[in-house]
Amino acid sequence: MKKLSLLLKILAWLLILPAATSSCDNLDDTRIPPAPVHLVFQSVADWHTWGLGGAVEAKRFILTDTERTPSGYPYTALDRTGFGGLLLAEDVNGTVVVYDLACPVECKANVRVKVDPESLTAECPQCHSTYDVFSLFGHPLSGPAAEKGYGLRRYHALPGTSPYMVISN
Repeated sequence: MKKLSLLLKILAWLLILPAATSSCDNLDDTRIPPAPVHLVFQSVADWHTWGLGGAVEAKRFILTDTERTPSGYPYTALDRTGFGGLLLAEDVNGTVVVYDLACPVECKANVRVKVDPESLTAECPQCHSTYDVFSLFGHPLSGPAAEKGYGLRRYHALPGTSPYMVISN
């Protein structure tokens, strides 16, 4: 009886696995060129000052020759904010997720998505594509990005103790 049960479980997995992998959408989240990402929050106090405060909250970090967002953030010589800047977001489960701010339709470093706190989506000001950054990992919801399957480029957020949080590619 145990062998039959195990055999049925294996058979179910063999039937489900191809369906699950083939039904995945063809999301292209690599249209934004690779660029260095390095942002470190050294302590819990740094995170409370500059990081996120809870679910469905987002902040932009942009470091270029002409822009430093947020103003007053203590960037170091090692810090890099990707191609178009970083969007730190805390998803509905309280997990920190990080995206490149550059719209994957436009592929320009200075065309950056903005989070609308009312709709809880990020929108490109140029092509008006919208993205779900709080529950669907940067998947497109509407506009040319949804038509073409272009998602926001994701980066890694690694919680630690000291430093408190490291953002990298």
